[in-house]
Amino acid sequence: MKKWALFWIIIGFIGVTVIGVFIVEPEITTMPRRVDVINNETSPIGVGTSYDLWGETIREEELTSNGLGALGMHALSPENGAVMVDEAFIDLGRDVFYKETFENEEFLTDILGILDGPITITNVAKAILELRGGHTDNLRVELAEDITIGDRTYKKGEKVDTGLDVPKGALTPLGMPVKFSEGRLKAGVTCAACHATVDRDTGRVIEGAPNLNFNGGLLLAMASNSAAYFTNTDVDMDKLKEYITENSKTMIASNGEEVKLPDPEMLEAAVDEMLIKWPAGNFDSTMDLVNNPAQIPDSFTLGDHPYGWNGFAGIGPFNGLSVLNNNVHAQNSDILAQAEQSDELFDIDKELFIGTILQNAANENYRYKPQEGVGASHFMSMIDDNPDVPGVNEMVKPPTFPKVSMFSPNGTVINSPGFRFAEQINAMSAYQNSLVPPTYEIDEETRAAGREVYNRAGCISCHAGAGYTNHQVISQKDIKTEPSRAEAFQDLPKLLEEPYIYSFDTTVPIREGAKVIRIPTDHIDEEQKQLIFAQDPDKAGGYKTKGLIGLAWSAPYLHDGGVAVGPNIETDLGIPNTLDKAINPDPYNSLRALLDKDLRQKVIAANEQAPHLKEVHVQGIGHEYWVDETTGFTQEEQDALIEYLLSLTRVEEE
Repeated sequence: MKKWALFWIIIGFIGVTVIGVFIVEPEITTMPRRVDVINNETSPIGVGTSYDLWGETIREEELTSNGLGALGMHALSPENGAVMVDEAFIDLGRDVFYKETFENEEFLTDILGILDGPITITNVAKAILELRGGHTDNLRVELAEDITIGDRTYKKGEKVDTGLDVPKGALTPLGMPVKFSEGRLKAGVTCAACHATVDRDTGRVIEGAPNLNFNGGLLLAMASNSAAYFTNTDVDMDKLKEYITENSKTMIASNGEEVKLPDPEMLEAAVDEMLIKWPAGNFDSTMDLVNNPAQIPDSFTLGDHPYGWNGFAGIGPFNGLSVLNNNVHAQNSDILAQAEQSDELFDIDKELFIGTILQNAANENYRYKPQEGVGASHFMSMIDDNPDVPGVNEMVKPPTFPKVSMFSPNGTVINSPGFRFAEQINAMSAYQNSLVPPTYEIDEETRAAGREVYNRAGCISCHAGAGYTNHQVISQKDIKTEPSRAEAFQDLPKLLEEPYIYSFDTTVPIREGAKVIRIPTDHIDEEQKQLIFAQDPDKAGGYKTKGLIGLAWSAPYLHDGGVAVGPNIETDLGIPNTLDKAINPDPYNSLRALLDKDLRQKVIAANEQAPHLKEVHVQGIGHEYWVDETTGFTQEEQDALIEYLLSLTRVEEE
């Protein structure tokens, strides 16, 4: 019986009929019904019709009441940068959030080989079947073969923690659409894989809550061509040279000279060993040739600008949220998209960059073979449906290409054909801004006491305003958190241009002569830019002041996720004794570690005992603003503050 059930799940992945295979590309995606979602409120942006004008929200009724009339409507046109937000637009954003891969299954499946290693689609289906219609926030998948990574061998039949979430009755993990294309099964990734989660108790979905145990490093490391993700590890040009052997293949560089590709097996082993060290719930989203994953952020985004750990996403629609959404899909799920900038940013020739990624591609049709006499970039144009744009994802070139801008830090803009320019990323922004985390109930007496401590302890000096943030990037030297990520964007100014884009009524593909507009940047002062791009050596970059909405759903804390304490405050200390053991961090106890000096020192000490955390720059240090007996606060006052912080679920009216 089990075998037949597994068979039908796999058939479901492929398609109901053979005829369907030839007519369409069948796809299965998990998107919860509204009744299966715990979030029971939406923010004011989700009510009625409004316009976003470079981050300023203007409601339709305000146009008449302010006497703007037709002039106001003209000012709020797409060619002036305005984005209309209504219920249908937010619904589009939700569809994109759950379903849209922008064709990243090509990179993830055909090139990276996410399904060609010991984690197979058959065994993923088997793990879902074993839930018997139930749910999990951590799909445990049986390995189909042995694999050795570093000094550890994972055995065939062993079950590993993927952190993939499966809601009740779902056939695929949340945020992992599966389709049948080009004669094979392909899996892609959507926003929901990282920015929604399944509640352990009910099996319902919490939209906007980070998938705190998503094991992205393990999933990548077990792919057959993990080397395609080398830019997000410590492998730079010098390391690539170390992996050249007498068996390395020769190819032609951009200047016409012969160069050697790194040995694919040596490079694969090195990258695997680096990826496997990422803690669950962390992901490296920067191509800075440094292995420094950051904690997956929540998507309770309203009022939490600028976005990104260093505040790099701070211009354009929705106060920069669309920049963040673009960066996730235009860069992180398609490393090839950075090919045009590889020489200046990484000191790696463009042809060598492409050849290194494709030489061991999982799908034979995507595998680069220099012995056949075709250049790497020409070969990529042959396998790409959109050869005018680097990479295999659905993207367009903004007017600044191949340079980068504060709107497009990787140079391109993610966009499916048939949609207007930036329509999908803008719709996702509107949807995310409508999300409100589930309520965390406390009584009014505790709320008042906690708020009083919040003010007296000085939390309000930085975590002020409607979203409990001052919207500033703070120097790493001041905040003293782990310094590595603060410097991740330091090379971008080499290629930085003024942020010109196409008018938001421009349809993709972009027509010749399409209207070009400039995004205002006057609101970002020079000191903030210096911190974002780590240009002042005395300040070593910075981190944005995090908003405090939804803390009950976003443990562990700090940008590296290092402040983690589980249900047992005595033993579940740090990443090694929580996420490394498949124990979810407890929000209450983890917040206590953020505020209590003695408990934090224990957490840091626990993290220091794990060499792999040091190598990926996860410590849990910094933000030393204690609210404990060392600063004159009682245990009761600390408790009240923690309860108050956990209760913050809505943006306040300013």
